[in-house]
Amino acid sequence: MRVLVACEFSQVVTRAFRERGHEAYSCDILPTEGNPDWHIEGDVSKHLCSGWDMMIAHPPCTYLCNSGVRWLHERPGRIRAMVDAVEFFQELLSAPIKRIAVENPVPHGYALDIIGRYDQIIQPWQFGHGETKATCLWLKGLPELAPTNIVEGREQRVWKMPPSPDRGRVRSITYPGIAAAMAEQWGQA
Repeated sequence: MRVLVACEFSQVVTRAFRERGHEAYSCDILPTEGNPDWHIEGDVSKHLCSGWDMMIAHPPCTYLCNSGVRWLHERPGRIRAMVDAVEFFQELLSAPIKRIAVENPVPHGYALDIIGRYDQIIQPWQFGHGETKATCLWLKGLPELAPTNIVEGREQRVWKMPPSPDRGRVRSITYPGIAAAMAEQWGQA
């Protein structure tokens, strides 16, 4: 199966699909931290019509997530940035690909009114990681992701991260247990 992993520089999801024999490629405006032979550096919008069987998309959440809503009316330009982010999100969700999963944190009400309700919320602790980080999934042609390894000890590590130049990058990386579940369950879809 040809799989596009949109907005992924880490290749965590890409590797999970490759380990199961799929032809998976990450695509991001950032260079990859993984295998450059499996990475398309650039605007994913230019690659949505390239014959993919599935897309897992991780669009930026800065202007869409509930945690940042308080800044919408306090910082100039954020409303316009939110509209741009919503349009990009919708472009990914409506791409001409049979199976699509778009993931993002819990969106604020302004974004939710436009992009529509998510199909599922998952947590890292359902996939072998003792942490909380609510992640919403919008699904097209894919079933809900079933938990694979429910663990105890639920830490809010991501939420508690102090401000740093690396914070956004680190927070955006998919947990390996979630990536493995996506590849295992959706790789057979």
